[in-house]
Amino acid sequence: MKACIVGGGAAGCLCAVLCARNGAEVVLLEKNEKTGKKLFITGKGRCNLTADLPPREFLEGVVRGEKFLRSAVWSFTPDDTKAFFEDMGVPLVTERGNRVFPASGKSSDITRALDRALKESGVRVELGWEVAKAEKTGGDFVLTSSDGRKETSDVLVIATGGKSYPSTGSTGDGYRFAESFGHSVVKPVPSLVQLLTKEDVSFLNGISLKNIRLTASVAGGKTFSEFGEMLFTKRGLSGPVALTLSAHLNRAGGAELSLDLKPALSPEKLDARVLRDFGERKNADLKNVTRALLPEKLNLYLLQRAGLPPEKKVNSVTAEERRRLVETLKCLKFRFAGVGPFEEAVITSGGVDLKDLTPKCGSRLVEGLYFAGEVIDADAYTGGYNLQIAFSTAAAVAADIMSAKSPAR
Repeated sequence: MKACIVGGGAAGCLCAVLCARNGAEVVLLEKNEKTGKKLFITGKGRCNLTADLPPREFLEGVVRGEKFLRSAVWSFTPDDTKAFFEDMGVPLVTERGNRVFPASGKSSDITRALDRALKESGVRVELGWEVAKAEKTGGDFVLTSSDGRKETSDVLVIATGGKSYPSTGSTGDGYRFAESFGHSVVKPVPSLVQLLTKEDVSFLNGISLKNIRLTASVAGGKTFSEFGEMLFTKRGLSGPVALTLSAHLNRAGGAELSLDLKPALSPEKLDARVLRDFGERKNADLKNVTRALLPEKLNLYLLQRAGLPPEKKVNSVTAEERRRLVETLKCLKFRFAGVGPFEEAVITSGGVDLKDLTPKCGSRLVEGLYFAGEVIDADAYTGGYNLQIAFSTAAAVAADIMSAKSPAR
């Protein structure tokens, strides 16, 4: 059995190792000068390789493809991912939010472990091998490189990633290969990426907020809400809560965003807090009193959005003006203008249509063809979920390939 795997990222490398460990002849084709190029930059260079959760809880973090992924995730769990890398000599730590990292804090530990596993298991790794054409002739898959080289195999695994961070080589090649074999591709869109706003927020660029709640209301009455940390950018909203919401808004035709800057306080309690502050500094400018509630630039922006003059004396603020202040603190609204581009997105949402795949990620259309990782239409929240999906689908593919001497299903 010869398996040809296209793509040397998380899914491709693990699939290659598992197939080779079970006796298959494996060649891994990677168009970059090294494997794991995107892995190297994940988790801000620390590589959040999984979410330390039991499968049932893990699957709650999947946005698209939860039912499809059940078999794969239960068969190769976050514990299995941890065990694989620990067996390769990489100490791991679990941090806040069940995020698993190499103890060193260096993603290079993960990429080196995979490279070592590839070598030890006997995988032939071909770097700088860009697949220009993939086809099936008779019972064999034939791959042709951009410079005319050829590889043939019994089975073919497409693990080329999506379109996020194209500088790492994720340029959507897998979608082209899938379509050439008759597969449907759900339109890829950026996910885990900043939310763009129609309002100009460039004045607030760089302001980081903690313990806020961001809510998105989309057409049809659906709402999505996240509590945690947020960051203003030149063009919109980023940080964990915004990235998570992007997974739901990247296909939304329109939405309204509402930022609660004081979610721990009810409107009544916040109004009482404001009244107390006003009472203590009756002759101060409004901006100097509300400055205790917010960072300086955001304070000025919020007063402007509430229609309140920053220099107005507190003792002349009316009850109606105070109501507007509290309302804006609890519900600072932004009009959603879309999500950021693929160049900024952590992952891609969309890909090879799951209806065309078996639970083991094998093609229902072409015998011996498989897809693993980000190239399929399955994605999840930030926090190690998407790398685990890559590992679980890779393991499912490897198990199916090695379950028989031939790719027949």
